[in-house]
Amino acid sequence: MRTSIATVSLSGSLTEKLNAAARAGFDGVEIFENDLLASPLTPEEVRDRCADLGLTIDLYQPMRDVEAAPAEEFARTLRRARHKFALMRRLGADTVLVCSSVSPLAVDDDALAAEQLARLADLAQDFGIRVAYEALAWGRHVSTYDHAWRIVAAAGHPALGTCLDSFHILSRGSDPRGIEHIPGEKIFFLQLADAPRLAMDVLQWSRHHRCFPGQGGFDVAGLVRHVLRTGYDGPLSLEVFNDVFRQSDAGATAVDAQRSLRLLQEQVGLTAPPAPVVPTGVAFAELVTPDAEPVAALLGALGFARTARHRGKPVDLWQQGAARVLVNTGSAARRAGTHLAAVGLESPDPAGAARRAEALLAPVLPRRRAPRDAPLEAVAAPDGTELFFCATGREALPDWRADFPATGHGAPRGTGAHRIDHVSLTQPWHHFDEAALFHRSVLGLHAQESVDIADPYGLLRSRAVTNADGSVRIVLTVGPAPADDTAHAQHIALATDDVVAAARRFRAAGGSPLPIPVNYYDDLAARYEFAEGELETYRELGILYDRDAHGGVFRHCYTHTVGRVFFELVQRDGGYRGYGAPNASVRLAAQHAARGFTGG
Repeated sequence: MRTSIATVSLSGSLTEKLNAAARAGFDGVEIFENDLLASPLTPEEVRDRCADLGLTIDLYQPMRDVEAAPAEEFARTLRRARHKFALMRRLGADTVLVCSSVSPLAVDDDALAAEQLARLADLAQDFGIRVAYEALAWGRHVSTYDHAWRIVAAAGHPALGTCLDSFHILSRGSDPRGIEHIPGEKIFFLQLADAPRLAMDVLQWSRHHRCFPGQGGFDVAGLVRHVLRTGYDGPLSLEVFNDVFRQSDAGATAVDAQRSLRLLQEQVGLTAPPAPVVPTGVAFAELVTPDAEPVAALLGALGFARTARHRGKPVDLWQQGAARVLVNTGSAARRAGTHLAAVGLESPDPAGAARRAEALLAPVLPRRRAPRDAPLEAVAAPDGTELFFCATGREALPDWRADFPATGHGAPRGTGAHRIDHVSLTQPWHHFDEAALFHRSVLGLHAQESVDIADPYGLLRSRAVTNADGSVRIVLTVGPAPADDTAHAQHIALATDDVVAAARRFRAAGGSPLPIPVNYYDDLAARYEFAEGELETYRELGILYDRDAHGGVFRHCYTHTVGRVFFELVQRDGGYRGYGAPNASVRLAAQHAARGFTGG
């Protein structure tokens, strides 16, 4: 189906919005009236610009407070409409959105509303324009889609139909199954938006917290299926009011928007892009650093050994069991300091994973490689992290480790860590929702609920994406404001079967665990019962503890931070699937206190 986006969903001037929509692959746009009024372009120039970009103007919006009005007020509305319809002809738009009235002058009279909308449609028809009537969730008398449809049906005018908006329908908890009773030809337009589940005034919810389909908590795909069963053949159009999107780069937001529609069309059976290839493990995490010495010291204390070095690049492979960390001291390190730059994901079909990523608009990264280098496919996540699709130790596929001849340094000493449990990536403040959708749509991972974490200097948001068995876990975190984009560290969590033993070995090897305040352990003693000496051991080693509702137990401890990276040792027992969220604020405060949070 054709795709469209409302200009109100993007930041910038009208020209910038149109350019971004076209580059992202949209077929059309909804022109928001304020964008046109603020533009130096005439309606004819906007029409020609859209034509040059290959965009149709699918809707002009909004027209407000029309129906069920006193006669004198409605006469003024018709004068206003005549001017608006003349402008639309110059613009080349043939459908206008009319929102249900919120005017205190409007009366609760469906017959009057139908009569006046029919008169408006008569005038619109003279200009070759259709009227799409939409129920605002906060409309004064008409606030549900079925009520709006009853008025449209009573009016019985060929130039009058309805506009369905997923936010207005789903935010009120209306049953979308009733949509199937509306003839498809009378659904003049379909607007789509998702939203997180929030307990707040619906108008404020709508104006500030909408997001693209797949980023919130609504069943937008289910609603679209009901619409398609009516025979609707118009565009799938996005209308999203969101404070973050309106301050973000229009190009990136438009790509995110288009990705959401591609995933939605796949979900409802309209398209069949390459199927998701869900990763089955973490092959490696790559650190980029200008100074390998502190990184090497930390890895050595954690039990890793430098087992191999890339044949043509300044990249070392450190390994302990199936936990692998690449340390890259190339030129990029001098620009950004020590940070987590790439993650290698084990893939059953690396080429298929790359095809899926490209179909979902993930930037495919060009690679300069020597003739003998393994042909690794890589894409960029929204935060810039490089994701490599890998095959480790499989005969039929190239093994990335072939690029790393052994150094002869021998086996790692080991602390008991045997694989990477999860990685945590700090997101730019305006990419948090985009990142969750990216990892869901491109990688086929499941997104867990977003949680808020109290940092001493503001709230953080965190959301994990995982595969079914938890062998791939990525935690996405964002700070409270744009200025905090680089303030919060990334980390690599290492799985161990005995975190106490691992922590002891780490300390014995010269490692310095993050000190945890005594007050934390006093609180633990009040919350849980421990075996004799157990809590004292945790206090000595800086181990934190959590228990879920099903009896699962999580024990974990942290290293100091090098640059923007620290490590975590974790032990999961009893099916624990979380990340110790109740302990996060304690960890953050301890990192601030230790000044390792921004240390180098």
